[in-house]
Amino acid sequence: MRASNTLYELLENSIKEYRDNVAYSMFGGEDVTYAEVGRRVAMVQQMLLDAGLNAGDKVAILSSNMPNWGVCYFAVVTAGMVAVPILPDFTEKELDMLISHSEAKALFVSDKLFTKLSKETVAMLDIVIRTKNLGIISQRTTGKGVRRVPQPDDLAVIIYTSGTMSRPKGVMLTHYNLASNVNMMYGLFPIDEHDSMLSVLPLSHTYECTVGMLYPFAAGGRVTYLEKPPTASILMPALRAVRPTCFLIVPLIIEKIYRSQIYAKFSSNAFLRKVYGNDFLRRQIHRLAGRRLMKVFGGRLRFLGIGGAKLNTQVEQFLVESRLPYAIGYGLTETAPMVAGAVPAMPRKVGSTGRAMDGLQVRLDNVNPETHQGEIVINSPSMMRGYYKNEAATAEAFTADGWFRTGDLGYIDGDGIIYIKGRLKNMIVGPSGENIYPEEIESVLNSNAYVSESIVTQQDGHLVALVHFDKDAIEKLKGELMEKWEITRDDWHRKVGEWNAKKEEIKQEIMRYVNSKVNKFSRITEVVEEDAGFEKTPTQKIRRFKYNGNASNSGDTAAPEAQHDGPDGSAVPEPAPDHAAATGDSAAPEKAE
Repeated sequence: MRASNTLYELLENSIKEYRDNVAYSMFGGEDVTYAEVGRRVAMVQQMLLDAGLNAGDKVAILSSNMPNWGVCYFAVVTAGMVAVPILPDFTEKELDMLISHSEAKALFVSDKLFTKLSKETVAMLDIVIRTKNLGIISQRTTGKGVRRVPQPDDLAVIIYTSGTMSRPKGVMLTHYNLASNVNMMYGLFPIDEHDSMLSVLPLSHTYECTVGMLYPFAAGGRVTYLEKPPTASILMPALRAVRPTCFLIVPLIIEKIYRSQIYAKFSSNAFLRKVYGNDFLRRQIHRLAGRRLMKVFGGRLRFLGIGGAKLNTQVEQFLVESRLPYAIGYGLTETAPMVAGAVPAMPRKVGSTGRAMDGLQVRLDNVNPETHQGEIVINSPSMMRGYYKNEAATAEAFTADGWFRTGDLGYIDGDGIIYIKGRLKNMIVGPSGENIYPEEIESVLNSNAYVSESIVTQQDGHLVALVHFDKDAIEKLKGELMEKWEITRDDWHRKVGEWNAKKEEIKQEIMRYVNSKVNKFSRITEVVEEDAGFEKTPTQKIRRFKYNGNASNSGDTAAPEAQHDGPDGSAVPEPAPDHAAATGDSAAPEKAE
């Protein structure tokens, strides 16, 4: 792989070097070679220029994953224009607001997502192009636009964060930010033209875009996309057919596999719990499960990249003992995104994110002398220029000497290994001044077979766990109880009282389980069910601010419409709850087109 300073160089180098290789595929559909990518990029650029767009103009991409997503992205950035990838799970109002705020003059859009846009927004755009066939949906202007070969410091993309604290911000990344991150990844884990990826995360998220699209393209690899959401019935045949060597997922996927296929089976009765509690036998069970999972993944996997949120330590221990070639990555949209990684060849330290990549620096600020923890700050060629039209937020994001403040609390051991404790803004101060990290407690909660996801909040000086139960586990329990009670589903309503008592018993079991795993001042005093699930951001992070200090909204996450600040400080209606599928800061698999 040749190092590049701009995305223009990256595209040109790869087309020249790997011309006849397949760059992108649609599973069950077309294969697109590197040479064909180049041809389509030139064609799309001409469409934009014929609509009067010039270098520096903003172009939004609102599309499901497909080969033409990458084509459109490259067409924009290599003409000196600025790409604005937009997460598909933003609400209709947010989409209109973000397109307006970015000052986009053109839009690439897939069919179903087009229906989420207002007529007023579409009418404002100079040209709207369908990603599936690169046909023009509408064109308002004509002209002779001018392209420009981009320079390293030129703005390449604006990526809007999902707004965990209800304030989406436009992260500005330059060509060199992205190109340097790709170059550094090669030093962390080299790939080449023989590598194949299967993509299941949305390209509008920096994790998938940089690591899952730009990096393999720079190295001559091949990426295959799915036309439908990656449910088990869709994903399993694709894995068998594609047999990827590299596969990027979010923790939710592997955690669900572990909870449903491993932990649930070996905690179902006292005998199996005893077997699983034996270290030697557990390791043998995990090794056997690892062999089976390798077959499920296609048998060629050498890099299972896990990123986007903290991985449960119990699940990571399973990965270590299973000998799956997993990697843990740490990064942020503002750093394009990769900062550190622990790859398969490295010695494992469970709970860590590995070392900082060569070429960037990491340090701790405001270190607590007792815990040796501080805020992780970064100096990197891939850190953002700033937030678009938000000078105040940009100023707050950097230290006086120009390092980027991550907002993550962590520590670095003597070997340079980074450990993330949690977000500074989420930390709870205990009654005696103890620092309590809700993410650590939630990690234990989420390892319980009955828990899908959770939030820990403070109520009157006590820690309360809000949990959303795992539907499959609950349905299985219901079936077992109906068999025990010798009733049918029609008779279930007569057993409501007993079922409620059973759920209270489960809550107490969860509380005992968690409190046996955490330190004294991190113990929870109550478990409250969030029956409807948690309200999420477009990247499927829980909107924590909706639940902090409020353990009384069990079963009802709806709230009166509130106001929050838009990216430019203007008031924007708070979006309605979005209960799409999810993981933390990651991006969940995108909806089908």
